[in-house]
Amino acid sequence: MSANTLLEHGFLTLATITPELRLADVAANASRIKSAAQHAASEGASLVVFPELSLTGYTCADLFYQEALLRTAQESLAELAAFTRDLGAALVVGLPLAVQGRLYNTAAFLANGRITGIVPKTHLPNTGEFYEQRWFSSGKLCTGGETVSIGGQQVAFGTDLLFQAENMPECVIGLEICEDLWAAEQPSARQALAGATLLCNTSAGNELLGKSNYRRELVVQQSARCLAAYAYANSGPNESSTDVVFSGHGIIAQNGHLLAESERFSFEETMLISQVDLHRLQHERRINSTWFGTPPPPFRRIPFHIASPAAPARLRRRITPTPFIPADPARRDEHCREIFTIQSASLARRLRHLGARSVTLGISGGLDSTLALLICVEAFNRLGLGLAGINAVTMPGPGTSARTRNNAKRLCQQLGVTVRETPIHTALEQHLRDIEHPPAQYDLTYENAQARERTQILMDIAGQTGGFVVGTGDLSEAALGWSTFNGDHISMYHVNIGVPKTLVRHLVTWASHTRYRGETQIVLDDICATPISPELLPATPDGAPAQETERIIGPYDLHDFFLYHLVREGSRPRKILFLAEHAFAGKHDATAIRHWLRLFLKRFFAQQYKRSTMPDGPKIGSVALSPRSDWRMPSDATADLWLRELDPA
Repeated sequence: MSANTLLEHGFLTLATITPELRLADVAANASRIKSAAQHAASEGASLVVFPELSLTGYTCADLFYQEALLRTAQESLAELAAFTRDLGAALVVGLPLAVQGRLYNTAAFLANGRITGIVPKTHLPNTGEFYEQRWFSSGKLCTGGETVSIGGQQVAFGTDLLFQAENMPECVIGLEICEDLWAAEQPSARQALAGATLLCNTSAGNELLGKSNYRRELVVQQSARCLAAYAYANSGPNESSTDVVFSGHGIIAQNGHLLAESERFSFEETMLISQVDLHRLQHERRINSTWFGTPPPPFRRIPFHIASPAAPARLRRRITPTPFIPADPARRDEHCREIFTIQSASLARRLRHLGARSVTLGISGGLDSTLALLICVEAFNRLGLGLAGINAVTMPGPGTSARTRNNAKRLCQQLGVTVRETPIHTALEQHLRDIEHPPAQYDLTYENAQARERTQILMDIAGQTGGFVVGTGDLSEAALGWSTFNGDHISMYHVNIGVPKTLVRHLVTWASHTRYRGETQIVLDDICATPISPELLPATPDGAPAQETERIIGPYDLHDFFLYHLVREGSRPRKILFLAEHAFAGKHDATAIRHWLRLFLKRFFAQQYKRSTMPDGPKIGSVALSPRSDWRMPSDATADLWLRELDPA
């Protein structure tokens, strides 16, 4: 894979490094920075961030006044800048810098063989163990538009600098230094508002009991507030331990998510490397009205070019094949509990509003209707209503299998709800005769007639019992349009509409093993093990369903992956394909992924008219398709642009 492929899809590889340090030995430190930078470049990093005052060490104290230290730091900075010409990576290093009679604690951005710009520290801690105001001046004294001469080069200097990658427009880098992050008014917040997508912090934060946890949370939360990536490089234990100890704590986060974190207290070089998705951050900002409603502050943008790294590029980040389902069991359990609560609370609110004491829903013995039934039980228990008010209707037809029919009835009996069976064979035959449809023609008309007949039954039973119909379809079906318009597409309240199919199975499994025992658990587990089928065609001679949904429209794990990255991330088809090939390596091959992605895009666009008339239902996660609150799309939009990008030939 080429570096350009990663850049095209928005991925920037970066590293934070805490090198071995010799306090006040600038030449030795510069040499170790070079070695460490080469190491990072050999691993494919395009940007390497070093700690605060990394050329001298942070704990030099009054040695910062020494001309020898300051002059050597400037000379070494120029050498490091020249070193980046053939390195294949940009560097951020820290040094003390004298400018017009004042001494500043600065971070320098080095790229393409030159010193691109230097940013001074704004907030200088001067309490407890910190005494920076003794030596340094605040960047607040800079007036803007300033330059400083280093090694015969005029270098942009000030707190108004951003660094813009010419060959990756989404990559805009802002620099801040240690305490700047801990202040109430962080420079990184202004930088982000001005367009910075990657915030880098050269830091020298000492360790205290519990401080590492607070630091981690601070970095992660700042990345979330700024809708940005954040790289934090910290000084290590080779700093002076006269009164405090440093740990070399490196952290990389993106939009509220911790991507990587280094080990602490190593006296040897510590490198942390990860990749940030800058396309994803740009999408987050585009859709956030709070973000684009704030006028950007004035900044100078200094151009640089992201060089090709010394090593072959590769995707380092794990791409989860189940973006709707947390991999961590504890988080997954918490997720399921929260979703159950949201779904049941929303249904309970609708029941309270209507003063209703009954609901009606169709039960097929499949996953979706099972989840809807469990949510109804939860809502009725929440309100103290008798479960007999839940009218669960089984409506066997020509394709209904004995397995699903029996599971539906057994589950209803175990839960204690009212179960009613209304076969649709006779009504279906009569309707098909009325419209002069050939009796053995098993086409879409034949299938849709069953769905609409079942919906009519449910609506009328709801009228009989004084309640309303609870829909059972899920988010994945809404995305694909896998429902019959004015059939199972319609209900009075749609409790599953925010839950994708892959998550439905996990929710039913979770409920089975956390809330139920005995016969109920056995039935729920068998429902989870049953292949997904609409059961609309006559069964095979051995009684098995003649249809399997995933053989017709494709695997739901792929479709849910496509849905997440198209709607939530705003990703282009080529990027979705790229990510899917990594996420499903060994399970789905590239040809199959491309085939099903094409089908997904065609159906997603063609079936919008069903979503435009979607019933009420609760939003569950960050991906939702309600035309009222989340997804506004014309029903006659064409997918041609997306399909052409997927197959440009």
